[in-house]
Amino acid sequence: MACFFRKRIATKLGEALQQSEDAFIQALTAIPPSKKQQTADFKLPVSTLRMNGILPSSGDIQLQAEHLAAQLKQDNVVEQISADRGAINFKINRRLLVQKLLEPFGKGEDEKFGLSSELFHTLKRGTTVVEYSSPNIAKKFHAGHLRSTIIGNFIANLKQSLGNNVIRMNYLGDWGMQFGLLGAGFGQFGCQEKLKKNPLQHLFEVYVQVNKEAEHNEVMKEAARDFFRQLEQHESQALSLWQQFREITVKEYQHVYKRLGVHFDIYSGESFHQNQAQEVVQQLQRGGLLKKSEKGTGVVDLSPDGDMSSVCTVLRSDCTTLYITRDIAAAIDRKEKYQFDEMIYVTDKSQSNHFQQLFQVLMAMGHSWADRCRHVPFGLVQGMKTRTGEVVFLEDVLDEARARMLHNMGQSKTTKEMENPEDTAETVGISALIVQDFKGPLQSDYKFDWDRILQAQGDTGVFLQYTHARLSSLLQRNEGLEAATFDPSVLLEQTSITILQHLLRYDEMLYQSAQDLQPKHLVNFLLKLCHLVASAHRELPVKGSPQHVAQARFRLFSAACSVLASGMRILGITPVDKM
Repeated sequence: MACFFRKRIATKLGEALQQSEDAFIQALTAIPPSKKQQTADFKLPVSTLRMNGILPSSGDIQLQAEHLAAQLKQDNVVEQISADRGAINFKINRRLLVQKLLEPFGKGEDEKFGLSSELFHTLKRGTTVVEYSSPNIAKKFHAGHLRSTIIGNFIANLKQSLGNNVIRMNYLGDWGMQFGLLGAGFGQFGCQEKLKKNPLQHLFEVYVQVNKEAEHNEVMKEAARDFFRQLEQHESQALSLWQQFREITVKEYQHVYKRLGVHFDIYSGESFHQNQAQEVVQQLQRGGLLKKSEKGTGVVDLSPDGDMSSVCTVLRSDCTTLYITRDIAAAIDRKEKYQFDEMIYVTDKSQSNHFQQLFQVLMAMGHSWADRCRHVPFGLVQGMKTRTGEVVFLEDVLDEARARMLHNMGQSKTTKEMENPEDTAETVGISALIVQDFKGPLQSDYKFDWDRILQAQGDTGVFLQYTHARLSSLLQRNEGLEAATFDPSVLLEQTSITILQHLLRYDEMLYQSAQDLQPKHLVNFLLKLCHLVASAHRELPVKGSPQHVAQARFRLFSAACSVLASGMRILGITPVDKM
């Protein structure tokens, strides 16, 4: 395992420099492998030691590296130590590298691989609330909410796999003036029969109609304001209609989430915090933080000089609350209820200012835990549409992904016979959507391209699934080759060593992802693993090899399959066994 070798090198460095081995754990990184030539396994940049005050910050960095390398003694674990370009390189005894890395896969410890690394000792574990997806009720699930849903799911999976107690929360947009509009509009354009037949489609049509009407009709605008006032005052008729809209929507959304393999522990919403929002207003008033603007709205002054140059509006002039008022109330309520150690909000980057203000107001109110709240912003998807045109409802996109994948599978000569080709097409299609989304930095916008994301070759979700299915098939065909022990000396050629050197990096990729909450590190690691496995398939046959060779290669492919499946599950992708 990577941690065994990293710890051994750190001990060696600690003894030479009279420091604790912990000072070197984070600084040691596994070197990306090369297919063409054997490389060292770990490197330590001397610049890191200078920055941390372990070595003098002046002088020739290469000379420092050479001097330190000369102090370190080789042994039966580290067989070569060299200095190059201001870094010290460590090459592990090849036989030991094979033996230690593949050991867990013969002991049924596959799922723990990479997750018990000493790299994670510095990470604080505790209760993490992740708020994601959060669509507006009474509207069809828009494809724009796909990113929040899958990114939030990845973050929740990652945090959970690293030992945190994770609370997955869907904070529905189920309150505010839009329901004033919808409530007033339903009274005029709504139909209970149509609502039963196709609930969200009908509510969507009503909402579009009432918005058009309100653009030039003051009476309709006033009716909307009146309906929302009734809601805020808990009048039974308005509340009953709103409750019906909410229940219908959650039921419809759960169907979409099931298709995506996403679940939530809690369905919350703005409506849960309407009364608490009024309490927040009173607290702000008592603390002298609530000011009145020229327009008559209630604001909190966030400007550094107290000159009202930057304010956060928390009350309309008619004293009804706003989205941010309810967000403040929700954050305080969650802290009291769940005693979270961190809370992560996953929304698009247009809301960055909203969350900056939210955290500032919470700090101003004396809630020091606000610095443990974090917003993970993401960019927009451009050009996501179906064959029929501009429709961007998520169910349409999922249907399209399944249909296109089913067609591609039908055209492929390598497609295996399977019981439920539609289910496989659905799973692979969703994998393709997720990998396309996760390959780059989350804050970047990207162009959606059906043909590119569904390619079986190249860096796609289809390629990930194809590789996993191929590995699963190889392992099934060679059942009976599992052995408690194997001969490491059989796996010393370049192809095997390259895969093992790549597996050394798995815990680092998880650690990087845990630091910045970006899935790209893990995605690109898994795609690289798939390319290395493709080469190994050709060069390291299991069938027809002598038994001791076949057993060792079986263990290598088993390890690759296990790590691939484990990483895919963290990303929110269900691995398929046949394709």
